Amino acid sequence: MSWKSAISASRHTLPPFAAMGVFWGAFAAFMPEIKARIGASDGEFGVVMLVATLGALSAMWAAPWISQRLGPRVLPLGVLLMGLCFQAPMQVGTLVAFAGLMLLATGATGLLDIVMNGQVSHAEVRSGRSLMNLNHAVFSLAYAAAALLVGVAREAGFSPQLVFFAFLIGVLPLVWWTYQGQTEHLPETSGQTGGGAPATLPSAVFWGGIIVFAAFLAENATEGWSALYIERELGGRAAEGAFGPAVLGLTMGVGRLAGQVFVSRSSPAMLLGLAALVSAMGTLLAAVATAPGLAWLGFGAMGLGVSVVAPMAFALVGQAVSSGARERAISRAAMIGYAGFFIGPPMMGFVAEASSLRMSFVLVAVVLALIPLCLRFFRAR
Repeated sequence: MSWKSAISASRHTLPPFAAMGVFWGAFAAFMPEIKARIGASDGEFGVVMLVATLGALSAMWAAPWISQRLGPRVLPLGVLLMGLCFQAPMQVGTLVAFAGLMLLATGATGLLDIVMNGQVSHAEVRSGRSLMNLNHAVFSLAYAAAALLVGVAREAGFSPQLVFFAFLIGVLPLVWWTYQGQTEHLPETSGQTGGGAPATLPSAVFWGGIIVFAAFLAENATEGWSALYIERELGGRAAEGAFGPAVLGLTMGVGRLAGQVFVSRSSPAMLLGLAALVSAMGTLLAAVATAPGLAWLGFGAMGLGVSVVAPMAFALVGQAVSSGARERAISRAAMIGYAGFFIGPPMMGFVAEASSLRMSFVLVAVVLALIPLCLRFFRAR
């Protein structure tokens, strides 16, 4: 499939992925400033993000039901809801208020995440080719671009309130593009067991979900804390701190675009294991860095490696079950995996509170290094 055909097949899912990348990239780059404004310690900020996880997981559970009732409107409304929900946390200066409002922002994100990934899965079935790497690459590239813009904005003295409002205005065309481009919606059976699915799923689904869990934990933990790490531990300026998540997003985008090309030319299991080790070494380099440049190099290597782990793990889960059980299997693996996406940032805060941010990144490197072991359990089953 050519790039033009892949983009055409993903025309109604690429805008939501881009919008999500914009808001979370901006959040990661503004994180040091937000944390200081609400007066939170590392551990307290970890608690805030852990509370916010409840909103995401609740929305993910309800996403199929909501999608069935909203039909083709669910994606554009999801993008708009996420953009609006990110405005309120930027307006408050207390920890409790921020935690409550972030619960709404992560809830909107969780809803949109499940729906748009489900739409990509259905588009893959219709086209007969892999589209997941392309869509996730757009998220990563938008994330990197937003983080870079926030770095410039912070150096110029612009507030989070103004920048997030500007991003909301900027994604409104994406809402319209999503609505115009979407001519179909998730089928009524989305998120439910197919007629041929067994009552239980093989344990390979569990191990596949654990691999996704490790990848998403490392990805979001690094996205959320890399700016603060560079500024606080390495003495970087605001722009240098924002460049941390920007490098991660950029290299993940490049890695996923490369994965779109090479996924059919090599063994997914071998490539997954190698990518996990590269990402672990990159994270360890960032953890022992003595200057922002070394941290950027480490985060870049981490991004290149971890970018393809989750998409390939989902593909392996799909291959491990019969066609009737595939949708349910991927859904189960996704629920395990996305728990890591939201647990990563609070885990970083707890470890940093007890020890240091450097030790937080060492722990992330250990988690990534365990992925090949999980892969062995997966293949054994």
